[in-house]
Amino acid sequence: MAFKFEKLKVWQKALDLADEIDKMTKTFPKEEVYILTSQMKRAADSISMNIAEGSTGQSNLEFKKFLRYSLRSDIEVVNCLHLAIRRGYITEDIFKKYYLACEEILIMISALIKSLD
Repeated sequence: MAFKFEKLKVWQKALDLADEIDKMTKTFPKEEVYILTSQMKRAADSISMNIAEGSTGQSNLEFKKFLRYSLRSDIEVVNCLHLAIRRGYITEDIFKKYYLACEEILIMISALIKSLD
């Protein structure tokens, strides 16, 4: 692996989440394609993108800034999950699965931020 971020488990988990969110949103109604579907996919993709962008050639202070952006994107996915379940697009089981994945990523990003102090 040529890039530092590729070794980070949190980055790998964020990639997995983005792939799963992409698959899940394909089941959303077509009228949501430019609204909730797009927002949720962009937020999920942003988690790994910010980890990658901040990790290479940056100071710890700069890396932490990008990790905080990743945290915000992770939380945005959680909010989108709440909207999706309220609108009847996903089941409680699907909600819980991705909620827990987001929680795990949040914990991992928070730990990584603390390790950079």
